[in-house]
Amino acid sequence: MTWVAAVARLRARREAGVLVTVVTVRGHAPRDAGAKLVVGESGTWGSIGGGNVEAVAIDRAREVIAAAKSEPELLDFALNEKVTNRHGVQCCGGTVSVLLEPLPVVQAVAVFGIGHIGLELARILARQDLDLHLVDTRSEVLTKERLDVLADAVAQVHVHHTPLLPEEVLEELPHGTHVLIMTHDHAEDAALCDAALRTDHLASIGLIGSAAKWTRFRKRLATEGGHDEATIRRIKTPIGLPDIGGKAPATIAVSVAADLLRTFEAEEA
Repeated sequence: MTWVAAVARLRARREAGVLVTVVTVRGHAPRDAGAKLVVGESGTWGSIGGGNVEAVAIDRAREVIAAAKSEPELLDFALNEKVTNRHGVQCCGGTVSVLLEPLPVVQAVAVFGIGHIGLELARILARQDLDLHLVDTRSEVLTKERLDVLADAVAQVHVHHTPLLPEEVLEELPHGTHVLIMTHDHAEDAALCDAALRTDHLASIGLIGSAAKWTRFRKRLATEGGHDEATIRRIKTPIGLPDIGGKAPATIAVSVAADLLRTFEAEEA
C-alpha cells in the first residue's frame, strides 16, 4: 500500500496516525529525502530505511498518537558507530532529519435537513477538513445538480437519503459526531431530538427553531420520551451566535457554523 493510500485508509477508518518523512540527508543514508512512512496505532506502511532511524521514528510516532499531539516534530539522527542508539547501530556515515506530522481524526458533523439553511451551512462546513454527513428525507433536495456547489469541498461529504426514518442514520454516524437538526418538518425534528438523546456516541446536539418550538419539544421529550432534565439539556437551542440576528439563510448558516467551530476549539483546549 502506498503512503497516500495508507493516509486515506486511516482517515476512512477514523484512526489517528503520523506521516513520517525524511526531509534532509547529508552524506550516506538508507533512503533519500522524501522517503515516507505512515504509522498507525497498530500498523505501518512504507519505509524510511529501516534500522534505528525507522524504529525510533515509529516509537515516537506512537507516543504522539497516544498523547493526541497536533504539532509536527523534527528528529535528527547521526549514522555512525560512535552514537549510542536505542535500536542498534547504523554506520552509513551521514546524518538524517525526519519530520513527524500527526494525522489526527477529523471532526464529524451531521446536518439533518438540507433546505435553504442546511445547504448554505453545508457550503460553509464543506470548506473545513472534516467528515460532513448530509441527511434528508426528500430526494429532490439531494440531487447532484443541487449539491454541485459542494464539488470542490475540502470535507469528505456523505449524503444520506432516508425517505422514512432519518433518525436511523444516527446509529451509523461516527463516534463523536456533532448533530445539527434543521429539517422542514417539526415532527421530524422532534423524533430526531428524541433519538439523538438515546444515542450515546454523539457529541453536541443542536436544534434550530424558536423559543415556542423548544417549549413544546421540551415538554414532549420529558412526558412522552421519558428524558430527565439533565438529558434534555444536551440539546442546544437556539443554535448560532446570539449577537448575529439576521434571518437570511446565509446569515443563519454563518452564525451556526461559527458557533460550531467555537465548539470544536473548546473540545481541543
